Amino acid sequence: MGMENFKQFLAALVTAVSVGFLSIFFVLRWVLYFKEGLAWDGGLAEFNWHPVLTVTGFIFLQGIAIVVYRLPWTWKCSKLMMKFIHAGLHMLAFIFVVISLVAVFDFHNSQNIPNMYSLHSWVGLSAVIQYTVQLVLGVCIYLIPLTPTYMRAAFMPLHVYSGLFIFATAVATALMGITEKLIFGLKDPKYKDSPPEATFVNVLGVLIVFFGAIIIWIVTRSSWKRPSESVLLSLSTNREGSDGTRAGISLSQQPDCVDPEGSREARRRSGKLEDSGQVN
Repeated sequence: MGMENFKQFLAALVTAVSVGFLSIFFVLRWVLYFKEGLAWDGGLAEFNWHPVLTVTGFIFLQGIAIVVYRLPWTWKCSKLMMKFIHAGLHMLAFIFVVISLVAVFDFHNSQNIPNMYSLHSWVGLSAVIQYTVQLVLGVCIYLIPLTPTYMRAAFMPLHVYSGLFIFATAVATALMGITEKLIFGLKDPKYKDSPPEATFVNVLGVLIVFFGAIIIWIVTRSSWKRPSESVLLSLSTNREGSDGTRAGISLSQQPDCVDPEGSREARRRSGKLEDSGQVN
């Protein structure tokens, strides 16, 4: 399947994945080298699970889940399969986020530290609640076959906007959180004196922003959208029929990806808004 400006897409994707992995490395380096490591004992080492799982789940995994539809290598797979992959990645990210919240609340309670007093905690919890609602509605509307087509099409713009808004909010929350931790945690020298830990974690913040910017750039490029099922089916048919041979690998040759329901649904929904409006 051809993609417009494929080399640019590939460069953006490789950069995003590389920066995402580098962000995870930085947050692990932060808690293992500058802090007390990782444990589940009610102390600071338990709190450290919060930034690690937040960056890994709420930032990296959510970002990959958002762009998974854009991967041209998956366009041979049925839309239903991609929906399950999309939802599965979001579910894994949600599990990471829940564990990170348990860690920070357990730490606060064991250390007699008040909960939910900072802007970071307010924005962060609201983002998690929105993420939960987005995940439940997405599963109910797009993975349950009984949902009417018109309802899926009507909900799609809100689903797309909410996904990007939640992702951007997660990035902003992470920045607020690491800044708050540096201000409260660095005593001698203080944050304002720019000790090595402060510089290191500031770089982590820049990496998180860069990762978020690339992900949003990828998903807002209309030329990189996954084609509708009817277009994919037409391309597959034309490819099979050209020169009387099967030039390349056709969609129908992929038994692990394409099911008969996908073809029938593509014909029935030709011209519908569901696929044409899909961003994440």
